[in-house]
Amino acid sequence: MNEWMNNPAMKNIDPVKLELIQMAASQTSGKSGRDLAPVMLALITNANKKGISFTGDEMSLILEILKEGKSKQEQAQIDQTINMVSSIMKKKG
Repeated sequence: MNEWMNNPAMKNIDPVKLELIQMAASQTSGKSGRDLAPVMLALITNANKKGISFTGDEMSLILEILKEGKSKQEQAQIDQTINMVSSIMKKKG
């Protein structure tokens, strides 16, 4: 399940961000696309509270991690969820 930890891109991520990503990954384990929205919002909110923001590349990497092992339908749900979360975050920002 944690093969994503071996992804070369993970080596360049700030350790604090990595910890948040690991926390989100453990919370999303076994969840379907629609159930990921609250976890993603919590990840972004927790990061913002700590003065951390994820780059576009980091967010893309996180999404790829979340999609691993999911069906095409669940991957589509994740994409929809992320679009919704992005819209919410842009309105807040």
